[in-house]
Amino acid sequence: MRLTVHLDTFDSVNPMAFAILWLDKETRQWSREGHFGLDLPEWGALHVDCGNTLVCAAHSTVPVCVLEGLDLNQADGPFEGELGRAQWCAEGDGNLKSGHWRVQCIDVEQTEPENGVFATGDDADPAG
Repeated sequence: MRLTVHLDTFDSVNPMAFAILWLDKETRQWSREGHFGLDLPEWGALHVDCGNTLVCAAHSTVPVCVLEGLDLNQADGPFEGELGRAQWCAEGDGNLKSGHWRVQCIDVEQTEPENGVFATGDDADPAG
């Protein structure tokens, strides 16, 4: 299942900040499909912890963003239009910046991401 998630309203980072992420529920990877004002890698790993999704850089378990309440382990979810709070962690100053996430689209077809930046295994190029 492919989810397109829109992150926004991180006013303390940048008033216009947003990101569109492509989440692959099965492979637990994500790619950046669009962004402004948020410093995100092109792709990375997804981890689920206590019902929250941790958006991490490739080969890392340290989140750049936490999508609170987005539980990828739920069999019956998520659903289109679902929303919740996002905590931006990537600034490195120890202060979380609050914003929102919203599931924009759910695609159950086997499709490739627009930019095709997912890499698997040890052949992943961290330089992009």
